[in-house]
Amino acid sequence: MNEIIIAIIIGIVEGLTEFLPISSTGHMILVGSLLGFEGEKAAVFSVFIQLGAILSVLILYWDKFLRLLDFRSPIGRRELTPWHVAAGIVPVLGIGFFLHKPIKAYLFSPFTVIIGLVAGSILMLAAEKIAKRPQTRELDEITLRQAFFVGLFQILSLWPGFSRSGSTIAGGLLFSMSRKAAAEFSFIIAVPIMAIACVYDLLKIWSQLNTNDLAMLAVGFVTAFIVAWLSIIWFLRFLNRSTLTSFAYYRLAVAALSYYWFFGR
Repeated sequence: MNEIIIAIIIGIVEGLTEFLPISSTGHMILVGSLLGFEGEKAAVFSVFIQLGAILSVLILYWDKFLRLLDFRSPIGRRELTPWHVAAGIVPVLGIGFFLHKPIKAYLFSPFTVIIGLVAGSILMLAAEKIAKRPQTRELDEITLRQAFFVGLFQILSLWPGFSRSGSTIAGGLLFSMSRKAAAEFSFIIAVPIMAIACVYDLLKIWSQLNTNDLAMLAVGFVTAFIVAWLSIIWFLRFLNRSTLTSFAYYRLAVAALSYYWFFGR
């Protein structure tokens, strides 16, 4: 298949799934396997186009990110501060630093993704069942305690297929946050984590690329940016009137179809 077409397909997959609770990493592993787009080049491409998705969040929430640059904010202030973001990202950064190599070596396969899809679905369904009436309805009402516990749930996303947004939004629901507030906090804390992870991976494997790959990277980047922008806007509107349940069932369906395709035929 033409590389530009592959770039568009995977760019769409990344943009659609990065901020929805269905696992972008899991979908890209599955789609890459189906397209036969695997190996070092595919790994670099998958990492690079995530930067396009990150850019969409930076632009959509540019005012909040500008405010987050002010580290003079009091820790107890009733608005989103750098301390809330730190509380949300330190747990996963610490665990991810020590487990990065084994995760890349052993968990990036269709079978482990299927496990993550199922486990994440169970968490989301349980959160919707257990969650009580939210006490925190807006992003600026999040407490440091809630930010930290959402960060703990984000550790689950290190398993491909589990979904970073799925685990963090479910964690937010369990700690009295509204779906919208949990989703927006998930988007905000995704930016530094994804940026660090992308730069770390790219520095290690950038030498695998050459100038002939630039067109493919550019197409994938732009596609992921546009689709991620649109998917975030749609998702927030969706959460105003619905729950995570439909995403959980979608994940279970994808897991079942993937198992049949890769292992059941």
